[in-house]
Order: sequence, then structure tokens, then C-alpha cells
Amino acid sequence: MFTYEGFAVDAERGLLTCHYSLDGREFAERVTLAPGPGWETPAARGAARIVYLLAGVSYYKTAAPPAVDLADAALSEREVEFLREFYLSGLGEYAYRNHLDLSGLSFRAAPPGGVTRTGAPVPAAPGPGAGLRPLVPFGGGIDSIVTVEGVRGRGEDVALFVVNRPGDRFEAIERPAAVSGLPVIRAGREIDPQLLRSAELGFLNGHVPVTGIISAIAVLAATVHGRDTVVMSNEWSSSVPTLEHGGRQVNHQWSKSDAFERLFRELLAGQPGLPDYFSALRDRTELWVGERFAGLTQYHGTFRSCNRAFHIDTGKRLGHWCGRCDKCCFIDLILAPFMSPGQLRDVFAVEGEPLLQPELR
Repeated sequence: MFTYEGFAVDAERGLLTCHYSLDGREFAERVTLAPGPGWETPAARGAARIVYLLAGVSYYKTAAPPAVDLADAALSEREVEFLREFYLSGLGEYAYRNHLDLSGLSFRAAPPGGVTRTGAPVPAAPGPGAGLRPLVPFGGGIDSIVTVEGVRGRGEDVALFVVNRPGDRFEAIERPAAVSGLPVIRAGREIDPQLLRSAELGFLNGHVPVTGIISAIAVLAATVHGRDTVVMSNEWSSSVPTLEHGGRQVNHQWSKSDAFERLFRELLAGQPGLPDYFSALRDRTELWVGERFAGLTQYHGTFRSCNRAFHIDTGKRLGHWCGRCDKCCFIDLILAPFMSPGQLRDVFAVEGEPLLQPELR
């Protein structure tokens, strides 16, 4: 059985520690933010609890037992429903690739003081330009760059949010972030090192709904730093299923989808003092994003949406476009209708434009 063992907040160190166990094996995940009084509010405690609930999926997947025990954690009916959907849909691709049926997964949790359902009505997503103090999760790609410039163009007090392993920074994020000139709020996420030994320890492996976990950490960061909205950059196609299996839709990007966004906003609305959450690109297509980005020439020499730019092993991390990975080819394709051949050659300067290589077409 997979068990949620509790979480602890250390406001003086700006540290959240989440504890889990599975058949006697213990796991701990740590999230760090700037220390300060913002950690000590009831809202921050509620946001930390949400991180704890969502981050558990990374450890559950090591063996995928049929039951999840939330021990003494008091959850409303709505929260249990959300968590079950987060596991089933968020682990849809993982279950498919590992030939697992998770449909019977059960969650054991105590109701909060006998209350079986909580939560306020969910307000309509405000959209940029509603007098907000938004926090924009920023990965250095064209989606988040377009979101930042769109929100900033409406006069908002914008800050970027970046989460990495403690002490690690990616040049492909830092350079376009510097071009924006906006303040950056940072978080460190340290997964239990046992997850990096999956093959050695005999763990199951596969995709987890990591954007959902990052979203929860962003909500915690926004709460601690007095930001009232988390603005994501998930566009329309992230809601499109990858495939259908066993009568259930499987979506690799489920935690970027409209379905997740609606459920997560409902979860946040049920707890006082938490920020709102929505995607500024929800009804936009990737082509629309590419067209907008083509006009943001100040970023063309600094952004780098290449898989090799984000390699965990710093020795294998490239400081230029590899020009051959799926991401390089996609970015070339999505920008080609809106940028000249000369502009594209300048972007992919080191290795050359991917789609000019016949074997990559």
C-alpha cells in the first residue's frame, strides 16, 4: 500500500518536506522557497498541503499498488475526487505503457470533521488585464515568452516563476528570462534520490503529471510571495488525447489540459486565500503562438527549446541547439510560416536549421 505519511513546513528555512511510504520503503520530497513570514499564513499551509497531495504521484508510480492511504489527512469528498482523477488521468500514459489497469484504485482518507463536501463556487477565469499581480511559470520556450509579453503588455505587475533542482540553473531559461527584465521567483524541487535509481531498485517507470505538481508549487510560491494569480501557458492542443485505450482517453499532456485546469481551479477555490489559476493560451493554437513569437525579435537569439538544453547530466547539456531532436524539428516547423529562412538560420546558428537536413524531414 502507498501511504501519505505527512508534511512539515519550516518557515525559517523556507522548506516544505513531504513524506510518503510504500511497503516499508520511505520517500521524502523537498521544496524550497525564500524564507519569511509568508510561509506562516493559513493560506500558505493550505497551498503546501496541495503540493504534498499532488507530489505523491511520483512515488506511488514506483509500484502502483491498488490502494492509497492518506492516513490522518482529512480530505473532503471533492478533494478525494480530484486526487483520484489526478492519478487516473495523469498516469494514463504510464498505465498504458506498463500494461496496468488503475481503474480500481481506491483512496482512504478521513473526512474533515464529518463534512463530506467543501468548496466555493469557481469564478470565471479572469484573463490577463484584470488588475492582477500574476506569477508566470517560465520555461524559456515560445509559449511562456508569448504569455509573459501578453500579460506585461496590459500593465500588470508580473513576476516569473522558475523551479529547478536546488542549485541548478538552465541557460536556456535564464537567458530569455534576463531579456524579459522581470523579477524571478525561484523554487527548488528535490525529488527523493531513490527515484533516480529506478532500474536498480526495480521500480516501474513512466510519465507522471509533472505540470500538475509544478502548478501546485507555483501556487505555493504565489501565496508565500503575495501574488494573486498563477498564469500558465498551456495552449489548446494540450487538451487533445494522445490515444484511446480500454475505453479511456490517454493524454500525455493531461496536466496541461483544460480538464485539469478546471478541476485544479475548483480545488483552489475551496480554500480561502489561495491565488487563482488559469492558462492565458487556453483557446490559442500552436500556430497562433508561433506567429506571435515571430514578432518578439528580442528573444530570437536567446531562447532554446531543445531537449539537449535540459539534460539532467550537466556534462551532456548543450549550450546550443542540437538541431536534430524532436523539439528542434518542431520549433523549426512551427516558426517557418512566420520567419524568413535567414531568421531561422540565425536561430539555429550552430548546427543549422533542422528541416534543411533531408533525413529529418
